[in-house]
Amino acid sequence: MNPIVVVPARLGSTRLPDKPLAPIAGLPMVVHVWRRAMETGLGPVLVATDHPSIADTVREAGGQAVLTRTDHPSGTDRIAEALLLVDPDRRHDVVINLQGDLPTVAPSVSRAAAALLEDAEVAVGTAVAPATPGEAATDSVVKMVGSPLGGGRFRALYFTRARAPWGEGPLYHHIGLYAWRRAAFERFVALPPSTLERRERLEQLRALEAGMRIDAVLVDDVPLGVDTPDDLLRARRLMGGG
Repeated sequence: MNPIVVVPARLGSTRLPDKPLAPIAGLPMVVHVWRRAMETGLGPVLVATDHPSIADTVREAGGQAVLTRTDHPSGTDRIAEALLLVDPDRRHDVVINLQGDLPTVAPSVSRAAAALLEDAEVAVGTAVAPATPGEAATDSVVKMVGSPLGGGRFRALYFTRARAPWGEGPLYHHIGLYAWRRAAFERFVALPPSTLERRERLEQLRALEAGMRIDAVLVDDVPLGVDTPDDLLRARRLMGGG
């Protein structure tokens, strides 16, 4: 496999304006995410953004960034444009989508998701962690419903904002990063949003509805997603200030 790690970063955010540039421990958040991506050692790292200020910030830190259109409906679509600009010959056959609002994500989580693609039948690898009771009841925390395959690995059957599955047993908090086979990624972005994707507002359901196999690996480290001012304060407390 010849992976590339792509970090989508959009300047506009209704809940946290200029989110990628928000300072945490003396550095913009997008730089923290870029550093975590570099630490994976999986391959070159590219930040795909809609604004020159983010691109300039990444380049000043020593990273690679590409400007994309401002009207993409999702980070996945932004990554698709970036790949066409940077790798039109498709030299990279695996695409790691590492979201730009995960400044604490451990490099081992991305590596574990990518390792799932060693199984030729898997189109997408991702990660999950045990859900706490509070997370299980919160619709902002996505739950993975899957069949255990052994060794902390699952075949994902569904993703939902609801508490699922019913009955006794553990629930799993989905961590929003993905390792895609390039062919599966390109097929995915060419498909229209699916019925369940629109209902749950979870784009990974488009892949499942299209028959793509998603496997998940169980990890201990749940990264803090920064979506709101309160999340930003928590990240600053965790990582050492603004």
